[in-house]
Amino acid sequence: MNGAESLVRTLVAGGVDVCFTNPGTSEMHFVAALDRVEGMRCVLGLFEGVVTGAADGYYRMKGAPASTLLHLGPGLANGLANLHNAKKANSGIVNIVGQHATYHIGYNAPLTSDIEGLARPMSGWVRTSPDAQSVAADGAAAIAAAKAAQIATLILPADTAWNEADGIAQVPVNSQRANYSAQSVDHAAKVLRNGGASTLLLMTGSALTEHGLALAAQIAGKTGCKVMGQTYNPRMARGRGRFSIDRIPYVIEQALPILKDFRNIVLVEANDPVAFFAYPNKPSMLKPQGCEVHRMTSGAENSVAALEALAGALHAQPSDRQPQKLVELAKPTGALTHASIAQAIAMAIPENAIVVDESITTGRGFFPPTAAAAPHDWLQNMGGSIGFSTPVATGAAVACPDRKVICMVGDGSAMYTLQSLWTQAREGLNVVTIVFANKIYQILRGEFDGVGAGQPGQRAQDMLKIDRPDLDFVALAKGMGVPGRAVANADDFNKALAEAVAEPGPRLIEVQM
Repeated sequence: MNGAESLVRTLVAGGVDVCFTNPGTSEMHFVAALDRVEGMRCVLGLFEGVVTGAADGYYRMKGAPASTLLHLGPGLANGLANLHNAKKANSGIVNIVGQHATYHIGYNAPLTSDIEGLARPMSGWVRTSPDAQSVAADGAAAIAAAKAAQIATLILPADTAWNEADGIAQVPVNSQRANYSAQSVDHAAKVLRNGGASTLLLMTGSALTEHGLALAAQIAGKTGCKVMGQTYNPRMARGRGRFSIDRIPYVIEQALPILKDFRNIVLVEANDPVAFFAYPNKPSMLKPQGCEVHRMTSGAENSVAALEALAGALHAQPSDRQPQKLVELAKPTGALTHASIAQAIAMAIPENAIVVDESITTGRGFFPPTAAAAPHDWLQNMGGSIGFSTPVATGAAVACPDRKVICMVGDGSAMYTLQSLWTQAREGLNVVTIVFANKIYQILRGEFDGVGAGQPGQRAQDMLKIDRPDLDFVALAKGMGVPGRAVANADDFNKALAEAVAEPGPRLIEVQM
């Protein structure tokens, strides 16, 4: 076998059996190996940002890495924005990046670039295979890194792919999630005993599973502490029967009064609460002056086990959990408003759905009503680079083919990676994409005011609006094989949602606002 085949066999043997791909010339031997090796599902994306975002969504739902196949430095560069988002979400991915043959690199051909230099800022592990005999072992090391929730980038020169190699390599058994620090748990228990209502338990990551949230509810009921999530989270269990928590608001003026009375913050995988951007005469740190921060777990640790230990130390029982009052749901009628849209979505979410949320401004009020929806998982953009939702929804649907995926995205964000729809159509994925079409980068209009840039004139407004011409998402979706419809009132939105959720395969709804 050649080096490419040894790599594919190593990936499959190591449990990496899905490859999201957009290959080029240097990757053709890897592509050819796919015909000779059973067990690898290959999913074509028409843009590298779709490929890398899909791998992120796959890991979030599967808890195991997929691989990507990218073409040289420019192909990797096209996918870096969603690799940034994946890194912030602690998603494990094995990137395979083709390179020129080792003897060809010195000629400085047009596509020659510093691939390792491009990969390092978004990767936790980077290696170039020096020869065909090293490829399998390097692939196994990349898998181990990805299983430890890192982005691993393996660069495969063309001659190492086509030259003869021996076989496959076993993945080192060093990729298990670390446990937790008993000392940090004991310290957190002491803080909670002494702090009570003046303590915030700030959680993200694995702590936001159904079991993790249930433990947090017991701890809150026992100690009187407040439990919140970060502004954005990789995955959160939500819906009826699950402990519903608020998130720290994105807007500084809303976040400061919520946090002002806390004297202690216990971090469970979360980071210190900070503003997304710097604004004139506004703080970067959102915690109040004098508030002490205590880290209980990091992203590499088992937060659910740590919460179990914390609940035990505090003698917190399921009976300590306080009842929650949820928003009453009803199908909205009449005009489309942020409130009626939220109610319609909450009513439409089916049991065990996956919701991928990039409704940056329209969706700020979605959390209260959807807490009363059917049980579901809620995925958000961790890195802030837009164009994340449609690829992540694609990867989540590949990981969980038996679950309906609902993707919510603004019209500006949707245009970054709209090619995801084509992949959804080709693969027959159960994704409902809801595009909120307000014909403006609404988030930027708010940021224009937030940074004190004054009143936008005509030229500035032209940089914020996305009209002249208006985008037709139904036509765009049809061109990529996805049925769609536009709605302009709540009644039609209810009907469109019900039909889209009931039908198999991808669907798109354009919400005209």
